[in-house]
Amino acid sequence: MIVKPQLAKLGLFDAKVPRYTSYPTAPHFCNDVGADMFGDWISGIKPGSAISLYIHVPFCRRLCWFCACRTQGTQTDNPVIAYVDVLKAELDLLAARLPEGVVLSRLHWGGGTPTLLNAQLMRELAQHILGIVPMGPDAEFSVEIDPNEIDEARLDALADAGMNRASIGVQDFDDEIQKTIGRIQSYDTTRDAIDMIRARGIASLNADILYGLPHQTKARMTESVQKLLSLGPDRVALYGYAHVPWMAKRQQLIPSDALPTPEQRLELFDTARRLFLWDNYAEIGIDHFATQDDGLTHALRAGRLKRNFQGYTDDQANVLIGVGASSISRFPQGYAQNAPATSAHTKAIRDGQFSTSRGHLFKGQDILRARLIEALMCDFKIDTAEILRDHDVSAAELDEMYHAANASFDGMLQITETGLFIPPEARALTRMIARSFDAYDLSKAGHSSAI
Repeated sequence: MIVKPQLAKLGLFDAKVPRYTSYPTAPHFCNDVGADMFGDWISGIKPGSAISLYIHVPFCRRLCWFCACRTQGTQTDNPVIAYVDVLKAELDLLAARLPEGVVLSRLHWGGGTPTLLNAQLMRELAQHILGIVPMGPDAEFSVEIDPNEIDEARLDALADAGMNRASIGVQDFDDEIQKTIGRIQSYDTTRDAIDMIRARGIASLNADILYGLPHQTKARMTESVQKLLSLGPDRVALYGYAHVPWMAKRQQLIPSDALPTPEQRLELFDTARRLFLWDNYAEIGIDHFATQDDGLTHALRAGRLKRNFQGYTDDQANVLIGVGASSISRFPQGYAQNAPATSAHTKAIRDGQFSTSRGHLFKGQDILRARLIEALMCDFKIDTAEILRDHDVSAAELDEMYHAANASFDGMLQITETGLFIPPEARALTRMIARSFDAYDLSKAGHSSAI
């Protein structure tokens, strides 16, 4: 078992590393991908194939202080109504390029707060989407739901549209912590929202909970996790709070002296992790947990687990199209991101063109290294046979990469005839190990703590 002094020596408590929901990571995107290339990529999708679609709604009634997402507050529905009209127009642009017979593997509404939309807007948006790209066999339609911003009418609209998975952000149930991070959401409010969701036959539930928050202790972490477990989510994402007040100005309202130390963050993570494992959840990658019969667990066992901008997924589609301001799309050719500012995105769409403002065209060893990093993040191992079969690389080159990574971590990794393996005692270092396969200059981006 690796102990704290060893982890400290290896830099775990000081390192700033990517979460690797993409490779290369978004800070390395540039303007070599524009609207024309994005449109060509859409046209090049194989007819009759399954794709994933992400719809981004950047609005919130209130701006939580802990959140570093690109969001904007609104107290009226006027900007939301106008934005939905823009989404429809963007979807029409997509429809004009999309080959015949394409269906959805996954549809996800995220934000911001997608449940800010009133019931009628939800119905109109869902109808517009599914009129262009219908749901495929065993497709999943998930929506991020704010328990403070949901009611019976809106849930009826989502259920009628085919939502079959709900995602709820919990963060923490402790009153003091909620006040400190600007997010008031009681256990009762959360439970009532989940009861309404399940009353409509929507059995699949995701939940997010954070560690590393101000005033968080092991006792408070334990209480919040136990309350969450009482609600019976199928999947839980246990994310580390990233305190980046120089990037997210609202985080300046959070007292930095109330934050746990990196060593305490590790203890908080381990406290929550043990509770999930004791409740018979399967450990999925570095920060997710799922019930034994959940799709993520089956994908993990079958070696089909993937990682994308929403975290871990069992989605096997090789195209993810992002709709809305700041959304990122992934194609076999590379990444494309829409204009981050809602105003710039809106102008482009109203002018009849995609708002693609930057991206990344895969080149060199990008696809190889993306797969190596994804394999480590998902399975804690790299299968040499798989890599040699699917990528243009020699066994000698792979072996050199393995030994370079192992040397950086005092020989803690296992190199065998079948590949590279991160043993359980070294898995706190996974993001740092993945970084050793990253060929880009990481000093250019302000990434989050390694733990």
